[in-house]
Amino acid sequence: MNTMTYKGYAARVEYSEEDGCFVGHIAGVRDVIGFHGESVVELRTAFEAAVDDYVETCLKSKREPTRPYSGQFRLRLSTELHARAAMVAQTKGKSLNAWAAEMIERGVAAA
Repeated sequence: MNTMTYKGYAARVEYSEEDGCFVGHIAGVRDVIGFHGESVVELRTAFEAAVDDYVETCLKSKREPTRPYSGQFRLRLSTELHARAAMVAQTKGKSLNAWAAEMIERGVAAA
C-alpha cells in the first residue's frame, strides 16, 4: 500500500486490477472520499482535486472540514507498562514522549 499527501491530508493508494487503474481514499476524514487515475500524474491531480473539493464543499455547507491531525493524542497504558516505557526511554537518554514517537515512527515505517 502507498500513500500520497496534499495540504496535510493523506490518502491510501492501491492498484485495482478489476478497474485497471489506481484508486485512492482520503484517510482521517469523517466522509468517504475516493479518487482514481490511470497514471500517477492523473492520480495526483485527482487526489488534489478531491481534497480541494472536500474543503470547498464543507465550507459551502457551513460544516467544518476534518482537519489534519494536531500531532497530539492521549494513550492509556497500564501503570506497569507506563513505568517500563519510562525506564527504557530514560536509559536511551530520551523523554518518554520522544521515545514513544520514535517507536511509533518505526512501527509506521514497517507497516
